[in-house]
Amino acid sequence: MSDGKRNALNWFEIPSSDFQRAKKFYETILGAELHATTMGDYQMAFFPMDEGKVGGAVTHHAMMKPSADGTTVYLNANPDLTTILDRIGKAGGQVIVPKTEITPEIGFFAMFIDSEGNKVALHSQK
Repeated sequence: MSDGKRNALNWFEIPSSDFQRAKKFYETILGAELHATTMGDYQMAFFPMDEGKVGGAVTHHAMMKPSADGTTVYLNANPDLTTILDRIGKAGGQVIVPKTEITPEIGFFAMFIDSEGNKVALHSQK
């Protein structure tokens, strides 16, 4: 990362205990299809991403366990995270930090517990 042109993050995974439930949860709140695949006993449903950009997936594997502790992934909720935040409860999640301004330049964030018990956050400019 010495050239200053690389992202510190290039991939993330959000574990699930019930893969289909988690896939449906994220499809519902994001309003987008997650494309699923299986590699051996490892299931993945890919979040939408632009080519060459940071990507991630909802995953299911015996060695991965959902948790509200530890690392927090921030999903892009531009232009306004309110749209996604309003879908979380209906989809089986729970908002734990409401929409909160960070600074006018950085924008807003919110946090929620997903259908699997993971703590996840949203970020948007509005």
